Amino acid sequence: MKFIGIIPARYASTRFPGKPLAMIGGMTMIERVYRRVTEALGEGNAAVATDDSRIYDAVEAFGGRAVMTSTEHRSGTDRCREAYNRLDSDADVVINIQGDEPFIAKSQIEALKACFDDKDVEIATLARPFDKSRGFEALFDPNTPKVVMDGKMNALYFSRSIIPYVRGAEWKEWLDKTVFHTHVGLYGYRAATLESITRLPQSPLELAESLEQLRWLQAGYKVRVALTDEATIGIDTPADLEAACRLLEKNSL
Repeated sequence: MKFIGIIPARYASTRFPGKPLAMIGGMTMIERVYRRVTEALGEGNAAVATDDSRIYDAVEAFGGRAVMTSTEHRSGTDRCREAYNRLDSDADVVINIQGDEPFIAKSQIEALKACFDDKDVEIATLARPFDKSRGFEALFDPNTPKVVMDGKMNALYFSRSIIPYVRGAEWKEWLDKTVFHTHVGLYGYRAATLESITRLPQSPLELAESLEQLRWLQAGYKVRVALTDEATIGIDTPADLEAACRLLEKNSL
């Protein structure tokens, strides 16, 4: 089975314009992500999908592969589909790696790949057991989507709200009553499935929660969830970048 990793990267960002080109430890964020992906998938099996020539040129400059895509895409998934087609790839599975996850671990990509050992899996993603030492406020954060799974590790629902609701207990006790899982925004799709899901109209649940994976669930697709304990930092703001630089310096990542 062949895999290709595609890294969607936009220059425009309301909270942090140009973040793919932000420097982390002497290397741009997009180069750091790209090198992590090639470590997991091998040279020649990664590409950056962008809509900005500055990012394209930066990737080409460090010896990576980039492809220009439309500025009109609604999501990274749509951008991945266009890039896959433009690259004329024959990979069986496309892995969508967020361009603002500079510390994505090889083990996380491998866990995602392993989901496709099951021939019935069409889409896969990751989740992390919530570290209750972070406290209830961190769990409550709507920018940290939560997910619940069935007994076969297929997602039942993703939400910006806390799920599950713990009945019969004060909210301050919830972290001791059950295990919560937060979603890690890394996806894998079989190539034919990627083509299909990008043609779906936005669904009511997706529009309500602003989570594109709800479009797929509402259309009847199953999403397999693999677990990871690896801690990563997504870069959404300059403050996140500062935290990432401190983590890099502390742990020599």
